[in-house]
Amino acid sequence: MHSSPWQWISQDGQAFLTCELLNPWPHGFFTRHFWPQTPEDLTPVLHPQAAVQRVKQVHGNRVLTPTVMAQIPPEAQHHEADALMSDAPHQALWVCSADCNPVLIGDCATGHTAAIHAGWRGTALEIVLHTVAKMQAQGSQLKDLRVAIGPAIDGSVYQVATTVAAEVGRTIAPETHHTKDDTTLVDHLETLDHSPILPDPEPGKARLDVRQVNVWQLMRFGLSRDQISVAPHCTFQEPDQFFSYRRTGKKQVQWSGIVSRPAA
Repeated sequence: MHSSPWQWISQDGQAFLTCELLNPWPHGFFTRHFWPQTPEDLTPVLHPQAAVQRVKQVHGNRVLTPTVMAQIPPEAQHHEADALMSDAPHQALWVCSADCNPVLIGDCATGHTAAIHAGWRGTALEIVLHTVAKMQAQGSQLKDLRVAIGPAIDGSVYQVATTVAAEVGRTIAPETHHTKDDTTLVDHLETLDHSPILPDPEPGKARLDVRQVNVWQLMRFGLSRDQISVAPHCTFQEPDQFFSYRRTGKKQVQWSGIVSRPAA
């Protein structure tokens, strides 16, 4: 039996999740048990000298680098964005989530990394692909990227309006289907093998697996399936480990971070 690429690492009596695809980079998907620790508290767990980088998340598709962030006046605090891309070694990039997808990316050749907050809105805006494209502009090649999608709400329990499913679904639908009305498009996507959009018994609703939409987007963009790993954990269904906004309505989050390294 093949072992899972996802492993728990113990830290001071608690454990955070790691993915073997990202083993070359210090990284972690932290659980609710580390709350209310901040990235400033958690970064030393990954790397003792790494510089903390985080943004004000707004469910968009803006990608920032630490160099750009350093040009922001101190009174502006954290700039609004939902993805961070490293531009030097030993930068600790952080995103927070509580049902949305925390996505960490590493480049085996350049050592650069990215951390992305991808809920359904960001996924509809293709934030992960925007980040990958910016990494390419910085010198990355698709074959060198490794992508880990952390704990998020599972599609089997994530009920959304058909309009939402269609908005996200258009990012993976063949262009010939883009003009279809929302219901027709969702009905079509539900028939596809291993579809990330699932039927729901309630009229006007569908079940949406945002994690798998991001997998589909990445593969359409040119990555292979073995470059991508999805955590086998659902924030909604595992209350002992994870906060879930859909479950409780409370704004509590878990942090996910990755540290860039020198080029190979």
